[in-house]
Amino acid sequence: MGCKLNTPNAPVLFKFPTKSPKLGGKTFTLCPNFCLSSQNQETPTISTAKTPQTQIPKSNFSTVHFKSLTACKLGISRYPDFEYNAEGGTGTGSAKIDGDGGSGEVSVSFDVGTLYIPPLTTQTTKFLGLPLPPFLKIDIVPELFHGNINQESGKIELEFKAKFLFSVGNVYKAPPLLVKTVLTSEESKGSIRSGKGERLDEKGKCRLVGVAIVDPIDDLLLNSFLSLPTECIAKLNAIITFS
Repeated sequence: MGCKLNTPNAPVLFKFPTKSPKLGGKTFTLCPNFCLSSQNQETPTISTAKTPQTQIPKSNFSTVHFKSLTACKLGISRYPDFEYNAEGGTGTGSAKIDGDGGSGEVSVSFDVGTLYIPPLTTQTTKFLGLPLPPFLKIDIVPELFHGNINQESGKIELEFKAKFLFSVGNVYKAPPLLVKTVLTSEESKGSIRSGKGERLDEKGKCRLVGVAIVDPIDDLLLNSFLSLPTECIAKLNAIITFS
């Protein structure tokens, strides 16, 4: 009489009802077919490694602000300096930290479209203690203003280029005088003119000095009056801050 035995390795099949029992108000859905086997099955490996997080680099850009103050001076040739009140001058630009910022060096570039420097007029300027004659006006039109500022030492080196426009009402307008210099917090020295600035302090105040060569223009009257070519000097009190 033959007998049929189930082998020990044969899988045992269970069938669960597909109906979802309700427990404590919550519904659970059971798998309709579930297979158990007596054979050895590999246990899935669960990784415990942490997923690296993306580092967002810090921006090394900022905004730099410029304001000119009172008690400034402008001089040309061997004439005494003009006393110049530049209060109200403003400008903004971009600033970029050089390298990793450890040196404190910052490259700045001012937008000449936002840069305003008050003109020399009878209201802002005195010569030998007296205001400039009425109707005489010297407009300053910046064309370039950029360079380096060290936030650690306060040292400033800014290349400055501008046109100076002389006029007397509607009667006389001279061709522009082009002035190009480096405004520095250190010493600026030419052959006949020199001056020393002051470094940036904790409040952003500084004194910038720059000596430049002024070339002759196509105007015999102004060339003779100013003894062109000659040197000019600017001594500018200002506040420079970063947003």
